[in-house]
Amino acid sequence: MTAMLLLENGTCFEGVSIGVDGDRVGPVVLYTGVVGYQEVLTDPANAGKIVVFTYPLIGNYGIAGKFAESDRLWPAAAILKADSRIASNFQAEDSFQNFLAAGKLVTLAGVDTRTLAVTVRDGGEMLGAVSADGQSKDQLAARIAQYAKAPLRDHIQAASVKNVSEVAGGDGPAIAVLDLGMPNGFLAQLAALSCRVTRLPYDTPAKDILAMKPDGLVVSSGPEDDQAIPDVVETIKGILGKVPVLGVAAGHQVVAAAVGGTVSRMKLGHHGVNYPVVPPESFKGHITVQNHSFVVDEASLSSAEQVRVTERNLNDKTVEAMRSDALHLMSTQYCPVGDGFGNPHEVVRDFVSIAATEKGDQHA
Repeated sequence: MTAMLLLENGTCFEGVSIGVDGDRVGPVVLYTGVVGYQEVLTDPANAGKIVVFTYPLIGNYGIAGKFAESDRLWPAAAILKADSRIASNFQAEDSFQNFLAAGKLVTLAGVDTRTLAVTVRDGGEMLGAVSADGQSKDQLAARIAQYAKAPLRDHIQAASVKNVSEVAGGDGPAIAVLDLGMPNGFLAQLAALSCRVTRLPYDTPAKDILAMKPDGLVVSSGPEDDQAIPDVVETIKGILGKVPVLGVAAGHQVVAAAVGGTVSRMKLGHHGVNYPVVPPESFKGHITVQNHSFVVDEASLSSAEQVRVTERNLNDKTVEAMRSDALHLMSTQYCPVGDGFGNPHEVVRDFVSIAATEKGDQHA
């Protein structure tokens, strides 16, 4: 079936529907990674977005259960140039086409994603509407206008765990995770470090978290600019200085707000696997995985209690990591992912080491 993507600026791109029928509206973001389509589509941080894959061939290495970041597909829709009908990977358990069908995702293929990427790059991230059910441009434009007046901003409620649950029972530090949409890969890193991990609903009160006496608290990644964020910020205000805290991605923005910082929307977010970051006054950086459309305003941190920026983006100088020894706080805007061989990221190791000290146990 012929389908289309209409951007907020009126630009239209045609393609072919390879997912379920329907129409969807949401912010259009570019994912620039060569690999990672399964992780992107199952990451709760992408809830409600129209994800454009800039790499021209998607599905070429198939689908494997161990790479899923959750048990469902979260974007409003996906846009790609070509979907591979051949899965060439010894780990593949299923095809990309079956994956889309099972996940009931509206998906367009055959789209000129190069021109689409340039349009979004130059014009900035904007709303878009996808039709895979025969709607006209005028109908899609009306849907965009309606959405702009009342955008959907309750994704954290859907992504967060509903009940307190222990997800790893190691003999290391007790780590509580305030779940804004925690991906499986991060939980696996904590488990690999022998942590006892408890997953908490996003609206768990500070007093209940403190009553658990965790050795550390992770404020997870998840959807940005969500209506739940202000309440989570108030929760973290009641935790800082009492328990070591690690904020990740959206969690980084939460803890920045909790210490008095502000967050603003970027013209073009960072969504990919090759973003370089460096510490201040250093020429030694590293490559990171990122997925965000908002960023912490560095000037707003000037009055925060002993909070210092520890890493910046090499390309645009935006804040990538910060730390406060006084508040037992560390956070990263990027996603600290493992190396693919079971070895956790250095940030995760550092935090678990701090939590182990809190526990009085140098196990980590």
